[in-house]
Amino acid sequence: MNRLKERYNKEIVPSLREKYNYKNVMEVPKLEKIVINMGVGDATTNSKLLDAAVADLTAIAGQKPVVTKSKKSIAGFKLRQGQAIGCKVTLRGDNMYNFLDKLISITLPRVRDFRGVSPKSFDGRGNYTLGLTEQLIFSEIVYDNVVKVRGMDIVFVTTAKTNEEAYDLLKGFGMPFKK
Repeated sequence: MNRLKERYNKEIVPSLREKYNYKNVMEVPKLEKIVINMGVGDATTNSKLLDAAVADLTAIAGQKPVVTKSKKSIAGFKLRQGQAIGCKVTLRGDNMYNFLDKLISITLPRVRDFRGVSPKSFDGRGNYTLGLTEQLIFSEIVYDNVVKVRGMDIVFVTTAKTNEEAYDLLKGFGMPFKK
């Protein structure tokens, strides 16, 4: 069993039940999924960039990403409808907990001048979005094989009703929020 899953069941659930007075265990918010999204806008001119992004995301997440396509044409961006412009991967279950564990204990501490993640990135419905500026902070990425440094969004989808509940849930997992 995963370390964070065990911590969730043994420590986080009882502490959240006590704090928010949940009568039922099923009311306690839980992490539903983690979505990692990488936008590759330059893929309109060079399709090799998209392949590189897919390879990077596969190494980071441990599963193959889905290529995302544009919904409508935008002449200003030289973009046609249905053109590949990014990739995303959705992690659930053990893969999700493994990724979260790796993110919190290995990856985020490697960031230079890291003072914690912003506690203001909640969406009002208990989901948290973390934006990263480069994929090099992940230990799976080999610096010499990087075609182009690009950022990504990591979205933590929870079953929490409010931002405060989601904050306490992620804090319980060990997410390093700024003070």
